[in-house]
Amino acid sequence: MTLMRLPGLSGHEDRVRRAIAARLDAMGCAAETDVLGNLWVSFEGEGPSVMLFTHMDQLGFVVRKIEADGLIRLERLGGVPERALAAQEVLICLGDGRDLPGVIANKSHHATMPDEKYRVLPYAEVFVDAGLASQAAAEAAGVRIGTPVVYAPRAVELGETRVMGTSVDDRAGCAVLLDVAGALAARTGGPPVHLCFTVQEEFNLRGAQPLAQQLQPDIALQIDLMLATDTPDMAARGEMALGQGPGISLYSFHGRGTLNGVIPHPALVRLAEESAEATNLPLQRSAQTGVLTDLSYVQLVGQGVASLDLGFPMRYSHSARELCDLTDLAQLSALLQEMLARITPAFSLERDLLP
Repeated sequence: MTLMRLPGLSGHEDRVRRAIAARLDAMGCAAETDVLGNLWVSFEGEGPSVMLFTHMDQLGFVVRKIEADGLIRLERLGGVPERALAAQEVLICLGDGRDLPGVIANKSHHATMPDEKYRVLPYAEVFVDAGLASQAAAEAAGVRIGTPVVYAPRAVELGETRVMGTSVDDRAGCAVLLDVAGALAARTGGPPVHLCFTVQEEFNLRGAQPLAQQLQPDIALQIDLMLATDTPDMAARGEMALGQGPGISLYSFHGRGTLNGVIPHPALVRLAEESAEATNLPLQRSAQTGVLTDLSYVQLVGQGVASLDLGFPMRYSHSARELCDLTDLAQLSALLQEMLARITPAFSLERDLLP
């Protein structure tokens, strides 16, 4: 939950990266970083090399214009749903101790005309009120064109095992990988593993690809949300439920804009299934159009990388308040640890040898 409270817009992940690096250092894991801001720890071993990764960044906005009266216009960064913007609190990210709270304005109800009541404002028409009386006041506070803006960070416990707040996508994945890192630091055998926290996933999947080009893995396991379909509005989309365990993606395709996706390597699907069965862990299955992760580019590195998307069910994706179940995260960590332990030097990725 601590990671959820840190702002980390795509391209501005530094606060999140420093917090994760500090946790890794406390485990005795010396992390590396690159010019983009990717963070990773490499564990030596024998057998096919594995890139196990998730992203640190979150979607949000950048300042597009500061009006003369101090109101702030935004440019959208990532898949921000316009229908979820009105009256949302935001944080204008100027640096530790200097961040400014603000609110995306919602026209006063008493002045809303009948033809406006059911209209969703395009993001270009919304503005942020940060209590600044003029453009000069905004600039004196440090606000500039290009300044990052995110949903106001928040993390709240709901019920016994659930968490609601900002950037569950994918700070939950970061928490899972930190748990796996602790296990890898104490292991005595296994394959080479590059445990990676990547940047700019929400900005057209930019960070993981150059890191994969550097690491040249044989296997890539990507961790991200999976669309929970256990609410009335999502029931027709699949069979993924909160609290019912981690999941694997058998098919993903964006289907609009970025025409990309992942059909997983069957040896890795079998590895996940056998690992779940051996450890008595539930394993949910997902096949979705409209979903895309940075694995779609990592799989194309070098001569090709055997790839699989794994994840945790999450509700209300890309809104200011996402929701997941901590039980699913713990079970995902356990599944990953078992999968890694089963990747021996004899583990085969040859298609002709598959049943």
